[in-house]
Amino acid sequence: MRSRITVCLGGLGVVCLVLAPVAVAQNGDIPRTPSGRPDLSGTYDVSTLTPMQRPEELGEAVALSAERAAEIAEGARRRDERRARPSDPERGAPPQGGRVGGYNGFYIDNGDAAFQVGGQWRTSILIDPPNGRYPPRVDEAPARGRTPNPGTAFWLEAGLDAPGPYDNMEQRPYGERCMVGFGSTGGPPMLPVLYNNHKRIVQTEDTVMILTEMVHDARIVRLDAEHDPPTIKKWLGDSIGWWEGDTLVVETTNFVDRPAFRRGTGNMTVTERFRMESAGTLIYTFTVDDPTVWTATFTGEYAWPRSGNKVFEYACHEANYALQGIMRGARLLEAEFRGEQPEGVTNPTR
Repeated sequence: MRSRITVCLGGLGVVCLVLAPVAVAQNGDIPRTPSGRPDLSGTYDVSTLTPMQRPEELGEAVALSAERAAEIAEGARRRDERRARPSDPERGAPPQGGRVGGYNGFYIDNGDAAFQVGGQWRTSILIDPPNGRYPPRVDEAPARGRTPNPGTAFWLEAGLDAPGPYDNMEQRPYGERCMVGFGSTGGPPMLPVLYNNHKRIVQTEDTVMILTEMVHDARIVRLDAEHDPPTIKKWLGDSIGWWEGDTLVVETTNFVDRPAFRRGTGNMTVTERFRMESAGTLIYTFTVDDPTVWTATFTGEYAWPRSGNKVFEYACHEANYALQGIMRGARLLEAEFRGEQPEGVTNPTR
């Protein structure tokens, strides 16, 4: 079981949760509820160095050698060591147009090792297609994702009053507005991200709650239920679940048009499977089906090790401070593009 320090931004407030009594299975390994179901309740740290997609040069190699896994872990340790060095107070400004950086190493916690499933060090989270990469996109599917801002009001190249990506705050990504966590950490699918990778599961006989540390997204899975009407859309989708033996299966539909998993759309169906590999490790498997984006479904799988850590409040401040700067910066770029003064003086040539 791994142990690590969790960094929480903002005020701290312990989440207190009352769990149902737990009975231990006859094999003395996997804990079970009084009704005999595997008890998934607990906290998990899902941070990992294993990438979502497999490096192309590895082809269909599912597993790493123990030696290679150790090299990756050592490389991460050295990286963290470099990041922890004090900054030179006499350093100059970054080059114009260069990257100024974001979080320093103190805030980054994306794992210290690859993960294992069934004793194998995995090369990627994606396991199907066999090359461990996303399947081809359908021809008409628009590419999604963030377009790097080159430092100009490029959208006005289509006209001095052309609409752009900064016209309205509701155009900005959910994570940027502190609505849901970035990187699909709340999912589904629920993926590891740069930091704050804890998940808290509370399980009852008819409901499973999955609390995500990042932005405190809480997914409610209704067991043996029916989906809400398709007109009811949710940021994290509508999740219903059922047991297949010792595996909890969760199906999620009814996503908003731009879900937390930015590669997909509101047409997605995500099927997740939660099974205990041992008392200390949950194996999380997900399959994504969105025929409007991909030519085939794809499946990922990775380990969720139990953690003795507690989940504290995550206070997101981007929407309080950074969003103002983003919108103000866009207005300044537009003024510069139009030849106006920053205060908005009208261009006399128009």
